[in-house]
Amino acid sequence: MKRDIELVRKILLEIESKDEPDGWIFPELEGYSEEEVNYHIKIMAEAGLIEARDLSTMNTFEWAAINLTWEGHEFLDASRNDTIWKKSKSIIKDKLGSVSFEVLKSLLIKTTAAHLGL
Repeated sequence: MKRDIELVRKILLEIESKDEPDGWIFPELEGYSEEEVNYHIKIMAEAGLIEARDLSTMNTFEWAAINLTWEGHEFLDASRNDTIWKKSKSIIKDKLGSVSFEVLKSLLIKTTAAHLGL
């Protein structure tokens, strides 16, 4: 399964929107299968963006998000503005097609700084 950075952002936004800071979260996002969401929760936990738990059994693959980590908040703050997000994604698509997560985060920060005239 391929990593979908748009889904990563949507999951982060969903987790942030919850009132409880430490409850199990099972995001249901339109246009994405349960398997896609579970896989992305798993890899986001591995990347240190969120805290999550593996609830899989022998017959199921299931992950529950719990909350954002500092790194998750940092990425979400960098990607929150839709204009900045779309512009950064467009730059990547036009020049390379895809980039590492760290390059994307750096581009989001630089695009934000330019947007602010810094």
